[in-house]
Parts: sequence; structure tokens; C-alpha cells
Amino acid sequence: MTVALMWEARAVEGRGAELLAWARAQELAVPPLRRETFRAPQDRVLVITWWDAEFDAVLPELPEPDGELVTRAVHRWRFETVG
Repeated sequence: MTVALMWEARAVEGRGAELLAWARAQELAVPPLRRETFRAPQDRVLVITWWDAEFDAVLPELPEPDGELVTRAVHRWRFETVG
């Protein structure tokens, strides 16, 4: 089964590039099958990682950035392939 972990954060206004650089620099203890990083308006950064694992498997995730870099706690979601 393939599991996708989504990590999304919103930077303090004007610090989107810094949050993007921070997210890209984060290494995971085990490399995923695939990893993509996206940016969006309002200084948002999204990282999706794909894993060959069961839905409830313990998987490495990106940490919370420094509280002064983001406007709120990171949002995290977990999805499984359906077909």
C-alpha cells in the first residue's frame, strides 16, 4: 500500500522564502519513495511524502518549524492510495 503524508505550514508574512528553504533542508531519518515541495500564496509551504507502508505505520515526518517562522501549528494529513 502507498501512504502519502502531507505537511502544510503558513509562514509569518514576508517569510515564505525562509520557510520554503527550511522545509527543503529537513532530512528524514528514512528516505520516502518520493517527496515533493510546493508553495502557494499567503506564504504557504506544502510537503508531500510517499511511503510503501500500512496506513497506521510509524513514519518519519517533518518537525514543527520555529514558532517565530510560522503563524500557526503545522497541519498534517495522512492518505492512502485507493485503486
